[in-house]
Amino acid sequence: MTNTTILAIGPNGLLAQLPEGLPSPMLMLAVVAVLVFILVVGLIFTNYFGLWVQSQLTGANITLFDLIGMTFRKVNARSIVRSKIMATQAGLIDPELTSRALEAHDLAGGNVQQVIRALIAAKKAKTISLTFREATAIDLAGRDVLESVQTSVYPKVIDCPPRGAAKATLDAVAKDGIQLKVKARVTVRANLQQLIGGATEDTIVARVGEGIVSAIGSSGSHKMVLENPNVISETVLGRRLDSQTAFEIVSIDIADIDVGANIGARLQADQAEADTQVARAAAEGKRANAAAQEQEMFAKIEESRAKLVEAEAAVPQAMADAFRSGNLGILDYFKMRNINADTEMRNALAKGSAAASTPAKQRLN
Repeated sequence: MTNTTILAIGPNGLLAQLPEGLPSPMLMLAVVAVLVFILVVGLIFTNYFGLWVQSQLTGANITLFDLIGMTFRKVNARSIVRSKIMATQAGLIDPELTSRALEAHDLAGGNVQQVIRALIAAKKAKTISLTFREATAIDLAGRDVLESVQTSVYPKVIDCPPRGAAKATLDAVAKDGIQLKVKARVTVRANLQQLIGGATEDTIVARVGEGIVSAIGSSGSHKMVLENPNVISETVLGRRLDSQTAFEIVSIDIADIDVGANIGARLQADQAEADTQVARAAAEGKRANAAAQEQEMFAKIEESRAKLVEAEAAVPQAMADAFRSGNLGILDYFKMRNINADTEMRNALAKGSAAASTPAKQRLN
């Protein structure tokens, strides 16, 4: 065996001879590289080998390189593998349902496992058509896709009016004026094709409430509604109130119906009171007009009296002119005075007899 002299650069920058038997730097680098490789392989084996074996045994067929890539893409590899295994074992056949599609949905902020559970529930129901694209769209829209599928399988009951509302009942008035207080229950199931962009439960409650009030208002009598409440349900269902909503109305049931106040009689009483007020106002106007006319007549009487007084004041002057002109003699003047005195005496006697006869008539009555 030939001895090999190994030269190395010392601390002072000069070549120095290493002792025989020590490994070379290249050999040390090779050993370190092997150790690092073994460490990396060990980490990969520890983190991904179990998932890889599980995916291969269940038919998910996710490669080891895909699992490593998920780590660099900041994707939860364990969630993706479990979701793909669930889909494979449930027999979901959708060309768009791939591991890359699941990764994309997870990176978009969606709930991958929730989407897979919803697809499995829809497939087991055998009456719901739901694709992977629709499920991911519903999930990214902010709705609980699994709850929507469950609502589609098991219908949901909505109270109308809802609990905690300002009014506990729907108040409507029939044509005979009787108020009815109604509580209804609406059974709905989710319409997955209208779930995105469709109206919510509040719209269903508002439409059903409006339909019930309208149906009662068109009834001729409240007794007809009390005898057959199903007429209301049939009328409301015939209006297709679930159009453009995220739900399909299965049935509308009248849970409770009570008789309220007689709104018609109250309105008639209010109308009569209003008519009375109007009549009183008209009568008051007529009375005020009559009083004004009376005062106007009094004014005319006073005016006539003033004219009479003015005319009587002109008599002495006319008599004086007659005396001066010789048209009236002294005897004529005294005759006129006697006639006036007789007239005043007769008037006084007539007034006295009338005053005396009045108490006698009162006693006879």
